[in-house]
Amino acid sequence: MRTGLGACALVSLAPGVPRFLARAGASAGRARRDDTILVVLQLSGGNDGLNTIIPFADDAYARSRPTLRWTGDQVLKLTDELGLHPRLEAFRRLHDAGRLAVMQGVGCPRLSRDHDDAMRAWHVADPDPDSRETGWAGRAADALSGLPSTGESPALFVGSIPRPFSLNAARAVVPSVEAVESLRLPSGMSGEASRLPAGPERRVNPLIEHVDRVSAIARNSDGLIREAASGGGTHGGYPDFPLARDFRTVAQLIRAEVGVRIYFIELGGGGIGGFDNHANQAGNHDALLEQMATGMAAFVQDLARDGLLDRVLLMTFSEFGRTVAENGRRGTDHGAAAPVFLAGGGVRGGLHGVHPSLTELDQGALKHHVDFRELYATTLETWLGLDAATILGDAFPTLDLWAT
Repeated sequence: MRTGLGACALVSLAPGVPRFLARAGASAGRARRDDTILVVLQLSGGNDGLNTIIPFADDAYARSRPTLRWTGDQVLKLTDELGLHPRLEAFRRLHDAGRLAVMQGVGCPRLSRDHDDAMRAWHVADPDPDSRETGWAGRAADALSGLPSTGESPALFVGSIPRPFSLNAARAVVPSVEAVESLRLPSGMSGEASRLPAGPERRVNPLIEHVDRVSAIARNSDGLIREAASGGGTHGGYPDFPLARDFRTVAQLIRAEVGVRIYFIELGGGGIGGFDNHANQAGNHDALLEQMATGMAAFVQDLARDGLLDRVLLMTFSEFGRTVAENGRRGTDHGAAAPVFLAGGGVRGGLHGVHPSLTELDQGALKHHVDFRELYATTLETWLGLDAATILGDAFPTLDLWAT
């Protein structure tokens, strides 16, 4: 009994074997290849959408940004009027391949210009962010947790900052990890079951049978994670910076089939100010955009090589955009609407919606044409197959984002 209890305690209490991996190990072999997966990338600090999707042909843009503007000769042109920031070459390749969609002018009514309040609004899916104690992704995880092919934890945060509020759930377990290696069984645990009594006693003792079963689940889970951590089919080509490593971790876990349907990662929160560039914006913003584009492109190409991309939708968001006019310190201030990027094998690539006017403004910032809850409703209802109205607390129209 002492031996059996010791093995059971090691399996159930080991910090390296979260419950969602045990569930994945127990259900290994169950077909999940048709389950869709959503990956959300948070751009912390308020990304300057106007210098991301650039209206280079608009005179109002040139007048408003005497030092920060990009010209038609510099941008990566998408149309005769709009182009990508010059450091988004990886995005242009995705766009040309039909794997990148740009939803323009996304925001919501009454969105705060305060970082915490605006981010909380996006996390909660409500411009009055104090109205809920759970996030929209957490409520989606609650809904997913009852599905037979979903793991114990339907959602997961990958990164080193505190878990975003969006993943707060009422019932589902939503862990945070930094790398797949942290999910391995502790050294020596894999042999625990072999120390149990052999022979007839092993077959008739319910406790020993239970430990056998749980130990096998843990070893199976550890095998999945060991394969993922060692490469597990993940292809190279990831740049050497934290966001790209987080994307690689997500790809590894997708291949390991651990039952996670929603992944959350982040860019900007680990740096000084992230996208919040009130002064000397150009250099920092350029570098962050390049990290975003090259990390996303490496992730998309990695999954595409193994035929996994059609199952995965990647969506970005930031708490708000920036003001149209630069502020005199070669920076921009807190704004409103901004573009959202979506990538994957199922998206209808290209520009969606119209670029907001640069002269009809909301307190100096771009007005939104698309409520971000419409974007959430689209991903919840038509991608994840959930009841969006229940999760969001109201019905919102869905957007035509998918390739036919």
